[in-house]
Amino acid sequence: MFKKVLVANRGEIALRVIRACKELGIKTVAIHSEADALALHVRAAEEKVCVGPAESALSYRNIPNVLSAAEITGADAIHPGYGFLSENAHFAEVCESIGIKFIGPSSENIAMMGDKAKAREIVARRGLPVTPGSPGELRSEEDALQAAQTIGFPVIIKATAGGGGRGMRVVNKAEDLSRAFQAAQAEAKSTFGNDGVYLERYFLEPRHIEVQILADQHGRVVHLGERDCSIQRRHQKLVEETPSPVVDHKLRREIGRVAVEVVKAAHYRNVGTVEFLLDKDRNFYFMEVNTRIQVEHPITEMVTGIDLIKEQIRLAAGHPLSIRQQDVVMTGHSMECRINAEDPEKFTPSPGMITKYSPPGGFGVRVDSAMESGSVVVPYYDSMIAKLITHGRDRQESMARMKRALGEFVIEGIKTSLPLHRRMLDDSDFKKGHVSTTFLDRFLAG
Repeated sequence: MFKKVLVANRGEIALRVIRACKELGIKTVAIHSEADALALHVRAAEEKVCVGPAESALSYRNIPNVLSAAEITGADAIHPGYGFLSENAHFAEVCESIGIKFIGPSSENIAMMGDKAKAREIVARRGLPVTPGSPGELRSEEDALQAAQTIGFPVIIKATAGGGGRGMRVVNKAEDLSRAFQAAQAEAKSTFGNDGVYLERYFLEPRHIEVQILADQHGRVVHLGERDCSIQRRHQKLVEETPSPVVDHKLRREIGRVAVEVVKAAHYRNVGTVEFLLDKDRNFYFMEVNTRIQVEHPITEMVTGIDLIKEQIRLAAGHPLSIRQQDVVMTGHSMECRINAEDPEKFTPSPGMITKYSPPGGFGVRVDSAMESGSVVVPYYDSMIAKLITHGRDRQESMARMKRALGEFVIEGIKTSLPLHRRMLDDSDFKKGHVSTTFLDRFLAG
């Protein structure tokens, strides 16, 4: 097992990793920008190192500075959390080359799955269901038009190196394709440093279903059931739940089987998430593999009782899987609301000082956050400041518990998405589980 882990992240996920390491008897090093010098995750770790000014490119994404911090503190492993360097194949490769363990998949895995077009090819060659789309990366607008006409409109153009909803454009008709193609390329280039794009059929009102997987170095793979992440705004998830209200036992078994096959086809190791689209006819199609821990991982932990961060660390240390597929039992229902520091109506960022922070509690309620009264939300990073998670015997109890907890949650001094979540919990379609990736647009329009 590792002796000292450097946590190459900030906020709630950094705090989450530090807590898991403490339970495993592992010492921790927190890195921070100048803006985060007094942050909760910094105070929670045994050691701390400032890696640069507030801008993430100069601090949390600064590979030489992060590696220097690991070297001077004697860390033998780095946990990247999510975002920042978590899916940076070059960073993982450098860690491998200097003998520091990257807690995640191999650099080869990250590079392979990070190219969404190549990932599709690997899965398709295995005979598994893939969203209809271009055979690979599009080389020109002409190639895009030909692929779109073959598939049929509407289509969606996606960045091959994409994530987080960036580098995506929906195209409803041929005359709009050229502008969308150029816009997607430009955004992909500025966001990911890679202007590669591919194209897929755009399904109307699909559900976004993802499967949590664990894979060890001996080729053993298990899945931990599905998460329904259909409620999104501009491809950014806002609410997640498990199990999905529309996935029955038979479909769960089949989606899980395909997710495991995807992982085996890619010779993937460690923790990851296989994402699918589910159409109205209950057909599902592979989209991509996320090669990191997901923001929404707590809901899987709540229904399975498995600490995913600890598993991630153990797998990276070379330990075999401690569970078999038959050991995985999903109990009850869990739901997560992402609380963002933003105007709930205009969705504009709302940085500033939190003058009062009073999280909810009680049976079946979990809050993952690194905020407290007096914390300052700075404008340099992601706007999410807390994850509110509930667990109940069934969806109704989990939802009632979430409604209660949202009502108790007090954050003052800045605007947050709490009012939006409270309104959604009262929506009749939400209560019935009648949602899709277009739900929020309809909800806001109403």
